[in-house]
Amino acid sequence: MLAALLAFTVVALILTVSPGPDTVIVLRTTVASGRRAGFLAGLGVNLGCYAWGVATALGLTALLAASDAAYTAVRVAGVAYLVWLGARALWNARPGVTAAGEREEPALPTTPTPTPTRAGAPAVRALATMRTGFVTNLLNPKVGIIYMTLLPQFVPAGVPVLPATLLLVTVHNLLGMAWFTLVVLAAHLMRRGLARPSVRRRMERLTGLVFIGFGVRLAVESG
Repeated sequence: MLAALLAFTVVALILTVSPGPDTVIVLRTTVASGRRAGFLAGLGVNLGCYAWGVATALGLTALLAASDAAYTAVRVAGVAYLVWLGARALWNARPGVTAAGEREEPALPTTPTPTPTRAGAPAVRALATMRTGFVTNLLNPKVGIIYMTLLPQFVPAGVPVLPATLLLVTVHNLLGMAWFTLVVLAAHLMRRGLARPSVRRRMERLTGLVFIGFGVRLAVESG
């Protein structure tokens, strides 16, 4: 099992660093909302990935692959979500709008009175950030198909399938979290420059087009 695990780690590392919507959502979230939000988005992505892994271990992804209707439904939902993310990024790229989609307010000459915040608001924002990463991954049926075709090749004969599959998924998720940590830290170091209004708008436009491009690619790819 050790040899299979090491071989899978190499393959999983290549999959992890390959460009995709998951990395883009973590990068954009970090630039727009900070390091903590970037980590939360990455955690959401990994939870979605782990959900696909559990489904694979239980044989549910095989059912998805066998049903054209189910696969198409998940893919259409994924396409719609990616296009929506792209459209929202393009909308937020308008002049005078913040990364959160709010209208920029001019600086006041005096110190403003602190605005009271609603209790629980940070927790709500954290859950929303995690949900974005989770849904982005979960609505990509290609993740399930890759797991279904890849993981069994690294489960040696005679080894219990369920725990071995979950172990492989855990390795992939640990690599994913390590990769997202590097992405978040790099984006955080460059955040001051990237957060300048003119740079942010260009980045939002690019991010929006990338998300829409991923959506189009998912739409035209065969199952």
